[in-house]
Formats: sequence, structure tokens, C-alpha cells
Amino acid sequence: MVFCLNIFDVVALGELLVDFTGNGTSSQDNPVFEANPGGAPCNVLAMLQHLGKKTAFIGKVGDDSFGRMLKDVVEGQGIDTRNVVMDSKVPTTLAFVHTAPDGDRSFSFYRNPGADMMLRKEEINYSLLKNTRLFHFGSLSMTDTGAEEATKEAVKASKDSGALISFDPNLRPPLWDSMDKAKEKISYGISQCDILKISDDEIAFFTGTEDIDQGVSKIQEEYNVPFICATMGRRGSRAYCNGTRVECAPFLNKDTIETTGAGDTFMACVLNWVLDYGINAMDAHRMHDMLGFANAASSIITTRKGALRVMPEESEVWALIHERRKSEKEI
Repeated sequence: MVFCLNIFDVVALGELLVDFTGNGTSSQDNPVFEANPGGAPCNVLAMLQHLGKKTAFIGKVGDDSFGRMLKDVVEGQGIDTRNVVMDSKVPTTLAFVHTAPDGDRSFSFYRNPGADMMLRKEEINYSLLKNTRLFHFGSLSMTDTGAEEATKEAVKASKDSGALISFDPNLRPPLWDSMDKAKEKISYGISQCDILKISDDEIAFFTGTEDIDQGVSKIQEEYNVPFICATMGRRGSRAYCNGTRVECAPFLNKDTIETTGAGDTFMACVLNWVLDYGINAMDAHRMHDMLGFANAASSIITTRKGALRVMPEESEVWALIHERRKSEKEI
């Protein structure tokens, strides 16, 4: 008798890159940037590792100093890297993060092409997808035709194996030839997923309405996604599942320096809850606890530069939650 075991909790596919974040100025008054490992899918996996889950990453980096650094860092987080492909011809993708005074950010990308765009379906280790409980992806692996084909093959293989599918649009306008194309690929991702994390800006872009509830209702009507979480920045977050809508206040942090990785941290916490309890068991109380934990974890990551290497420990998140509860009782 042959038993098929789910070896991994989550396998993710997508971009692995270097986020250059501002780190003051030099003695000559030139801006100084710090090379932080990044990329949304791997950020998600790094937080999941901190929450005790077993993960693997599928992607491509350049066979250069940045690419080798990234692979080493990902391995150091405990993420399986057997399907991190090294490209000898195309360099590792770079992103420069420009931070506003309120901690929000914009990006400049060096990706024309970048190695993450060059992943091909024949380079995927399909045994990973046959042995995972959940497969996670975003829209940026669909900006190039070959990588898009690889992404869709990975989604199909994961679905065929019975894995849950999660999707984060992670909209980055500078990386798309046209916003119509971006909307088309996001539509595909939403059509495939069981779990959707989508920001207020992405809801406005995709549905044409800035009203979060109306936008989510449009998505539910057209795509019938079982579980949707909407992030609203300083206004907190909402979850929609089994006909229930729950909202949770944010953990605003006076020590916030930049928001890179906040959405990825939130996504990881949501996936952790789904893996522990299942979508069908998500009642209002459980969803509120999930959002509270995800909001707290996201708040912590905004106080640190980068994301992948500095994800909060579970104990740190609970400590912040308990601190808020204590202060609320004292009021």
C-alpha cells in the first residue's frame, strides 16, 4: 500500500528579489540604500516558518552575488529551496523602495528582464505541488508569457493534487505593459483561488468602487471566492466568509518606519489560521481573532527595514495583542 503524505504546508511561486531600502546618507550626502532580501511570496513563507509551518519556494534568481545571497537567506529561514533556479544569463531582479514620511512607499524596479520573469514550466519541481496542503501565488509571475505559463501550470498541478489555492494581486503598476493586462491576470488569479487577500487600492482598481463591501460583493458574485480578506491600511482589515463579515481595528505603531512586507505578513497569518482551522470552520469569533493577530504582526513588521529576514516571532505578536487588551481594560 502506498501512502501520499502532504509534506509541505505551503508552497509558493513567484518573485525573489532585492529590496534596496533607504538607510540615511553618506558622509558625502549621497543616499545610502540597504540590500534587503524580498519578494512577496517568500516574505509570506518566511512568516509562516515563524509560525511553525513547513514551506517551499519555486522561483528563479540570477546566478550572481545577489541571487546567491537570496538563496542563502531563504534557506536560512528554513524554507525549502530545491526549486530555486539560478539563471546564468539574466540578473537577479532589484527594487528600490522609496519611503514617504508616513511610512508608505513606492518602488522603482530593475527588471527588464529580471531573473524572476524567466521561470519556465519545465523547470518546476512538480513533486512539491503534489505534496502540499496549499499553493500561494501573486500576479507578478504573470507579467511575462513564459513565467505566466509556468504559474498556470503550477496552479493546475496544485489543484489536481487537492491543495487549497491562495492569491494576492500585489499590484505593482510599473511592472505592467498596460493596466488592462494587469486586470486580466488578476482576474485569472481570483478565478482560481480559495483564499484571496486584496488591498483597498486593489479593490478600487479591480472593481471600480472605493467602497470595500461593495467591491468584495462584486468579486464574490462573479468569482465565488470562499474566503476573502481586505486590508485597509490605517483603517484595519475585514474578512468575508460563509456569509459573515468581520472587521478588526489596526495596531497603529508610533515606531513605524516603512510598510514593506506588511501585506505579506498579514497574508501569512491568514494562511496559518486557514491551515489550522479550515475555511468551513471560520465563524465570526475565529475570523476576528485571525484579523487581530494578522494586524498585530503587520504592525510589528512596519517597525523594521525589509521583511523576509526580520519577520516577527509568534510570541512577539501575542505580546503586542496582550498589551492592547491590558490597556483597553485600564481605560
